[in-house]
Amino acid sequence: MRASTATHRDRHVGRGGADVGECLATAARIDGTNLTSWHDAWVGTAERVCALAEAELAAGRVETATGAFLRASNYFRTAGVMLMGTPVDERLQVANARQTEVFRRGAALLAQPPEILAVPYQDTTLPGYHFRAGRDERPRPTVVLIEGYDGTSEELYFLTGRAALARGYNVLAFDGPGQGAALLQQQLVLRPDYETVVAAVLDFSGDVRTLTRAESGSSAIVAGQADGGLGSAARAARPRRRRSGRVPAHLA
Repeated sequence: MRASTATHRDRHVGRGGADVGECLATAARIDGTNLTSWHDAWVGTAERVCALAEAELAAGRVETATGAFLRASNYFRTAGVMLMGTPVDERLQVANARQTEVFRRGAALLAQPPEILAVPYQDTTLPGYHFRAGRDERPRPTVVLIEGYDGTSEELYFLTGRAALARGYNVLAFDGPGQGAALLQQQLVLRPDYETVVAAVLDFSGDVRTLTRAESGSSAIVAGQADGGLGSAARAARPRRRRSGRVPAHLA
């Protein structure tokens, strides 16, 4: 459990998703391999950091509040990650819902807040975000991000999204079937032909005028984390003459 905490810390510190001191303090409260202890320790940290964010926002310190909301969101995600399994643990669903709620509080305070998406998929929608690299409407390439088994579209902001935005890419991140809120809140399970999901997202991004990838001169890169369906993404992207593959080194 302590090793998992270190992995979380190393992946997210420096990207706005964690603080070293908060992670170490949390690790000190975890009792060995006790999953309830893991969950409770991370929820406790998340709630404390969320309370800090609320206090800082009330005091007019928006930058500090933004960072605290975003870290708290990632701590809620971390609280539930060790509970992944069947049947679905209610604590995992609650942690996921809180993660999304708190992330959106923080994201709304960003200099360039994301557009919250509902991507049409079969008879429902998939949740996601569209982040712009700038306020102007000029075309920019878009990185379409796919998470792994236990990830969320919100976590993708920390892992790859921020780096892509800083380098001039727009970012589209979503929860597909078997991932994040699509699984935990909508009960949409993973499907073997994941290229169908990626195709739906690419079609949506091409149909919606506000996504700059659809504008003249823009392009898209499909990138995944861990088991983010990279092979399926490549098969879906090739017919549309898009590039697909692992996250570019300068974004990792």
